[in-house]
Amino acid sequence: MRPSRSEYRALISLATPIVVVQVGLMTMGVVDAIMVGRFSAEALAATAIGNFYFFVVAVFGIGVLLVLDPLIAQAVGAKDEKAIALGVQRGLLLALVMSVVLGLLLLPAGRVLRALRQPEELVPLAATYILICLPSFLPFNMFVVFRQLLQALGMTRAIVTTIVLCNFANVGLNWLLIFGNLGLPRLGVVGAAIATAISRTLLVVILVALSWRTLRRYLTPVRREVLEFAPLRRMLRLGLPIGAQQELEVAYFGGLIILMGLLGTISVAAHQAAINLASLTFMVPVGVASATAVFVGRAVGARDEPAVRRYAIAGLVCGVGFMCVSALVFLLFPGALAGLYSRDAEVVALAAGLIPIAGLFQVFDGTQVVSAGILRGIGDTRFPMAAAAFGFWLVGLPLSLLLGFHARLGAEGLWWGSLVALMAVAALLLYRVRMRLRRSMERVIIDRGSADGGEQLAVNS
Repeated sequence: MRPSRSEYRALISLATPIVVVQVGLMTMGVVDAIMVGRFSAEALAATAIGNFYFFVVAVFGIGVLLVLDPLIAQAVGAKDEKAIALGVQRGLLLALVMSVVLGLLLLPAGRVLRALRQPEELVPLAATYILICLPSFLPFNMFVVFRQLLQALGMTRAIVTTIVLCNFANVGLNWLLIFGNLGLPRLGVVGAAIATAISRTLLVVILVALSWRTLRRYLTPVRREVLEFAPLRRMLRLGLPIGAQQELEVAYFGGLIILMGLLGTISVAAHQAAINLASLTFMVPVGVASATAVFVGRAVGARDEPAVRRYAIAGLVCGVGFMCVSALVFLLFPGALAGLYSRDAEVVALAAGLIPIAGLFQVFDGTQVVSAGILRGIGDTRFPMAAAAFGFWLVGLPLSLLLGFHARLGAEGLWWGSLVALMAVAALLLYRVRMRLRRSMERVIIDRGSADGGEQLAVNS
């Protein structure tokens, strides 16, 4: 029942480039903030608001597209080439639908931001930023589809190369367009938006160019079954709960920022330092969760239930083990870590109080994200959505309000409430994993009659 060394190596070998990709995507946002911040404080604030609004809308569509994890990984395990091709082609169709439908939510950005009482001087700039980024929504979603396919096949080199090249392109475009170098006009926020839109579009262009030989196998010919309604409906029934789960979590932490704002500028700054640290280390269990979903899905497709259990255990050991180490660092060096983010004595003091809570937070965050990855690989997507709704909104939000405001614990109270929320989500998902691993597991079939497999395919494991 214990995972072998080779299984740990395989999991880590796939998780490592996925982590690099996640950090690379995060780095693009960090670099944007640093460079636009040098233009003006107003530009930085407007870009931050615009990026957050865009991300809150986009994360739902990205979550829906993660339905490709169980569908493609299980098809890979079953050596069903036709199902892989149908999954990718339907994924592109879903990417188009999600981009159009969710894109409509981005159009009234100015009115929404005013309704949320954002600073009036920032609203036009933030809305302009969002609208300029809108055309890159579909290319980015297409990138997600191809990324999930290549991860399921174990072909991650092209994804990593793409992220590295796009980070360089993003820096160069920011330098040219924000500051008006090489004779170009100084565009500030508009330049940052154009650079971001171009960089996101380049993600799919470069990835397709680097991996076309592999992608062509699954993109041509276009199969008639792609447009059949029943399989698309089944796909959405699996994918929509993933999108909802992601949205529930992102919306909760977005709401936490608003609550911090009620406590004052010092609380917001200290919170940003702690959450930024936690977000950075969180990329590791996110990568482990994605790799675990792939290996669990392959094992389900191959009808190898012992391997499902071994990879589930390996994923939890790697993901939670790393978070335990990072938690120890957070607990031992809170002051030094807080000092990296600010020289303001009040901010550093409060952040140093939040970072140890973030350390404990890490362990349960790692547990819940890897557990969700295991369940996604199996094809169980509704329970994680329900767990997120219960843990974050029925436990975390009321408790955070109680501790932060009624008990007057301030920012620390809000963080303690969030810690309990993550404990609840992690406990529920871990229990669900345990129950699912005790039962027999069947491959998720979207197309009736396709379970017998197809042509043989090679997989990089």
